[in-house]
Amino acid sequence: MTTILPRKDAVIVGLGWTGAILAHELTEDGLDVVAIERGPWRDTATDFNIGYAQDELRYGIRRDLFLQPAVEAMTMRNNTSQTALPMRDYGSFLPGNGVGGAGVHWNGHTWRFWDSDFQIADHLRDRYGAARIQDLQLQNWGVTGAEMEKSFDRFEYLAGISGKAGNINGQIQEGGNPFEDPRSRDYPLPPLQMTYAPTLFAQVTKSLNLHPFPTPAANLSKDYINPLGIAMGQCTMCGFCERFGCANYSKSSAQTTILPVLMKKKNFEVRTESEVLHVDLDASKKHARGVTYVNTSGEEFFQPADIVLLCAYGLHNVRLMMLSGIGAIYDPNTGEGTVGRNYCYQTNAGAQVFFDDKNFNPFVAAGALGQTVDDFNGDAFDHGPLDFVGGAGINCIPSNGRPIQTRPTPPGTPRWGSDWKKATVKSYKSTLGFSSQGSSYPTRGNYLDLDPTYTDRFGRPLLRFTFDFPDNDIRMSNWVSDRMEEIAKAFGGRQYTNTRRKKGWDSVPYQSTHNTGGAIMGTDPKISAVNKYLQSWDVANVFVIGASAFAHNAGKNPTGTVGALAYHAADAIRQQYLRNPGQPLVSA
Repeated sequence: MTTILPRKDAVIVGLGWTGAILAHELTEDGLDVVAIERGPWRDTATDFNIGYAQDELRYGIRRDLFLQPAVEAMTMRNNTSQTALPMRDYGSFLPGNGVGGAGVHWNGHTWRFWDSDFQIADHLRDRYGAARIQDLQLQNWGVTGAEMEKSFDRFEYLAGISGKAGNINGQIQEGGNPFEDPRSRDYPLPPLQMTYAPTLFAQVTKSLNLHPFPTPAANLSKDYINPLGIAMGQCTMCGFCERFGCANYSKSSAQTTILPVLMKKKNFEVRTESEVLHVDLDASKKHARGVTYVNTSGEEFFQPADIVLLCAYGLHNVRLMMLSGIGAIYDPNTGEGTVGRNYCYQTNAGAQVFFDDKNFNPFVAAGALGQTVDDFNGDAFDHGPLDFVGGAGINCIPSNGRPIQTRPTPPGTPRWGSDWKKATVKSYKSTLGFSSQGSSYPTRGNYLDLDPTYTDRFGRPLLRFTFDFPDNDIRMSNWVSDRMEEIAKAFGGRQYTNTRRKKGWDSVPYQSTHNTGGAIMGTDPKISAVNKYLQSWDVANVFVIGASAFAHNAGKNPTGTVGALAYHAADAIRQQYLRNPGQPLVSA
């Protein structure tokens, strides 16, 4: 039996970055809002206590903060000739679980996508011709960099980002990223103090006529009070960011930037350990009535609401749309349908340089403390003579020296035994690593849908991945790896390694949690699931917020753009939708 609850103005599915931003913005307008979160409540003081927060075995190895396959598994295959099989353990990517979502355990890299990303199809077609991108399913996002600038700025100041602007109102700034779009002002905090490895990386890349700059970081370089009046502390560079919550209130998350204010509001409520089964539509299938969810006791509830906001992790947003019948599921054979379209990932590679005479003290670190080179990112360079589009940022960000997983050893080292022990001791402090984070461009055959065989504990079909790295992206990544090899040689170390991206995505080794697409934004309802304000084309009182809206993935971490899109959608709901509820928004 389903218990029907009192109506709310808005129900939010998931209370991570986007859910917290939307909840705060809508409650500011007086709406009565409830958030339903599948995982547990997580609070900095009680859940990330300084006495045990830096437990690598618990958080880094056993993944205490992450979604487990027993709760929700997914299936994967590289192409339609294969049978998709369940991921028995999350490896390639690690979705978060609980209040704060993936924003709890991220490293803190905070980027703005460029205008050329938002208008990618037009930009590349105009510069290189339509033939260059004919094998890719690239499309514009429906917004411009100028439109998004205010929202990027709001997220950066909410989070207290540490960085150095490269372009303020069209004026290039010394020491910043010369390739970025114009911004209205500098970051709220100066860059983090650099350690030896990124300092050396900057010196070497400058000598190669490249343009290194401090990586924008959600690890605070100074004490900070954000626009909501929430105080945060200076990062202590403990090296426990990725896979960990921050015990020092120094890494931006929903817990450290929004929830202390949001949880005090009388018109906001969160229900944790409650899983939304589906969005309930009326008979017309054009209006959402609310959501049905189940708690840990197996009790089922229906929460009526005037607005439904899907603010879960992007992959979960897509699956909920499919399970709820919101929009048509994408069919790669016909090219029709929109939900599941343009799934993209991240195309990464790495390099290491081994020295005899250097001590980098890798344990003095923060998640995004480092230097980046964007000379080969996006369309910052001429692709005319090349056989690919897209690019990658090259990052020297030694985020940690944690003892279990940080064991760099040069090629030829045995995997175990006394020689391995000697090599790991010798290399631990004297190895410098850097990596490329490359764009991921959509193709017709990379998509998400519902698995026809495997179901979850409620009998619902699992989400199925059909994905492999496109040939274009492989060529791009390997070309950037050639540039990385040039950098590695310039360090003059004893030895270096340079990995290259190969065909065949494998879900076992960790690669990136930057999954994007599946409910992409745009201006044409035939090829996008949501409009430029992240409102469903098919069900006007449903908004789908997150990286699921990305029409492709750029060579940057997605969180800054996710946060900006959340503010962009919130402004549209407050300024337009609430004046004419239930109706499609029109472009301003």
